Amino acid sequence: MVGVRIDKLVKRFGDTPVLRGVDLDIPDGTFAVLVGPSGCGKSTLLRLIAGLDRATSGSIRFGEREVTELEPRDRDIAMVFQSYALYPHMSVRKNLEFGLRLRKTDAALMQSRVDEVAKMLDIGHLLERLPRDLSGGQRQRVAMGRAIVRRPALFLFDEPLSNLDPALRTQVRVDIRKQHDQLGATTIYVTHDQVEAMTLADLLFVLQGGEVQQRGRPIDVYREPSNCFVARFLGSPAMNLLERKLERGGEGWAAGEVAIREPEAFSQLELGREVVVGIRPHDLSPCAEEDADLLLHVEVVETLGPELTVHGELETQRGQPFIAALASEHMAKRGDILPLRVERLHLFDRASTRSLR
Repeated sequence: MVGVRIDKLVKRFGDTPVLRGVDLDIPDGTFAVLVGPSGCGKSTLLRLIAGLDRATSGSIRFGEREVTELEPRDRDIAMVFQSYALYPHMSVRKNLEFGLRLRKTDAALMQSRVDEVAKMLDIGHLLERLPRDLSGGQRQRVAMGRAIVRRPALFLFDEPLSNLDPALRTQVRVDIRKQHDQLGATTIYVTHDQVEAMTLADLLFVLQGGEVQQRGRPIDVYREPSNCFVARFLGSPAMNLLERKLERGGEGWAAGEVAIREPEAFSQLELGREVVVGIRPHDLSPCAEEDADLLLHVEVVETLGPELTVHGELETQRGQPFIAALASEHMAKRGDILPLRVERLHLFDRASTRSLR
């Protein structure tokens, strides 16, 4: 097991920059998740860590070892891909044994490790089958087993659940986390799925435009997004963003029609400053009209069991979509005008998009 340290990593394809001086510090034994939209550079970063591509500049260290120029076989890593990458003509057992055979592992030790991993991943009954006879979830478990059986210093996952249906995705996600907790090995996992990111990560890195926008524990990044991009990217439904100016009212500060009830939580509250008000749909609650910050003209109501997702437009800003997520006991229907109180808000500087919290 090793920690991973990346300093000022740059990658260009021709004149096109893909990574722009990325820094990462992942402690030994951590489950780190790289999350971001397509094209943000996360898979390129993982390939550089694996040695499948070469960096334009910068350095990669595994513990005290400089690995920037090393070949993949010399890095002591195991990588699990989106496409499973199993050998179709080999049984599950032979797929699991393949890396150990290349290392000329003793036959008894090899069988012991394969049996141990098969039990861990509940694939012992599949050992004599070929990959074509397996479901998608079973193939992904075999791909994970092939990585685990080698006992590498570092596990790398490149969007391994993208090809699975939602139910299987949930189960295999749990399997991956269990495997990490049992082995304790450092893991770096790439995904664009925020649910995977929030539920798997010990340490979360949000990427956009080839740069790390924010890093931290998932709950901290969710609660305290550093800029508008992170605020919108994490959270479902996405955070509502409203452009307003800071004002002084009879009882304190406001951003347009929205009262700022905790002004001490923000820096640089200046009269007339242009800001972006961030309101998570779950931070809204129905109230009496005289207590409301916002009036929502309801257009569509989605019933999701214990929750309603209410889509509409604000009285003060028609034409801009706005979403509230409410407990199902709060009835709403198309055409209603729903008074809402903002229980918690975020403020961002409009020019820089950086958080003022």
